[in-house]
Amino acid sequence: MSVKLTAVFEKVQGGYIAFVEELPGANTQGATLEEVRVNLQEAIELVLEANRTLAEETIRGREVIREPLST
Repeated sequence: MSVKLTAVFEKVQGGYIAFVEELPGANTQGATLEEVRVNLQEAIELVLEANRTLAEETIRGREVIREPLST
């Protein structure tokens, strides 16, 4: 099984806004649908990177088990 995310795009004055339903904080805007898709991919990467950093800070100095997870 693989994780499937849902991108939501809305046409607004001056372009598009977009967000990922399953990933709070992953949202963006762009002048064209193509641009907003590229921006949304970057937003997803930034949210995941920020969450990873926060998690690492939270567990620093604690005895934990970390392992890759595929879904």
